[in-house]
Amino acid sequence: MSQLLAESESSESIAMPRVRQVGIDRPWVWLRRGGADLLRTPAQSLGTGALVAAIGLALGGAGWQASYMAPALLGGFLLVAPFLAIVLYALSRQLEQGGVVDGVQAWRAWRANAGSIALFGLMLALAYIVWERLAAIVFALFYEGQPLQLSRWPLELMSGQYTMLLLAFVCVGAALAALVFALGVVSAPLLIDRPVDAITAMLTSLQCCRVNGAAMLLWAALIAGLTALGFVTLMLGLVVIFPLLAHASWHAYRDLVEP
Repeated sequence: MSQLLAESESSESIAMPRVRQVGIDRPWVWLRRGGADLLRTPAQSLGTGALVAAIGLALGGAGWQASYMAPALLGGFLLVAPFLAIVLYALSRQLEQGGVVDGVQAWRAWRANAGSIALFGLMLALAYIVWERLAAIVFALFYEGQPLQLSRWPLELMSGQYTMLLLAFVCVGAALAALVFALGVVSAPLLIDRPVDAITAMLTSLQCCRVNGAAMLLWAALIAGLTALGFVTLMLGLVVIFPLLAHASWHAYRDLVEP
C-alpha cells in the first residue's frame, strides 16, 4: 500500500504542465510587457544588465587575446543566458504578485528549487562545452592561414577567403542554439515558479515549441536580433536588452504554460 502511495505521489510530482497555443504575434506582447517590468524595476533590472554586459566585455577581451576562442566565448555567452536571467524572472514574478519588489530575495529565488535549477544549469554548461569544442574543430578544419587576428578577420572574410569558415560557424552555432532554445525557452521561469524537475521543465519547453512553432520562430529571431544588437554596441546595449528579454521571457512563460 505504501509503495502504491509513493508511486502515486511520484506520478503527480512529474505531471506535465499544460501548454497553451498562442498567436504568432504574441512575442511583441511579451516584449511590451517586459519593457513595462523594466521601467517598474529600473535599478535592479539595469544593474543586472550591467553585470551581464561586464561579463560579455570580459569574454570579448579574452577572445581578443586568444582570437581563435572568440566565437566560442561569445557563442557560449548566449547559451548560458537563461541561467543568468533567473533574478529578472523573479523580479517579474514579484511584480505579478503585487508584492514589494525585493532585489535581494530575487537573487535568492533559485533556492526554492535549487537541485533542479542546478541540473538545468549543468545542461547549459555542457552545451557551452560542446559549442566550444565544435567551434575549435570548425576553426581547425577551415582556417588555413596565419594565427587569427580579430583586427584583420573582417577584411579576410570580405575577401571571400574564409566564407566557408563563416558559414560553418553559423550553421553549427545555429543548430546548437536552436536545440538550447527549444529545451530552455520556458525552463528557467518554470523551475523558479513551480517545484518541477529539470527534465519536466525541458520537455515542457519542447512542447511549447511544438504547439507554437510560428510564434517560437519569431521569438527566437527577436532574441537573436536584439542580442546581436547588444554585441555590436560593444556590449553596452545589453545593459537594457538583456533585462528586457529576460522580463519578456517571464511573460512568454506565463502566456505559454497554464497555471
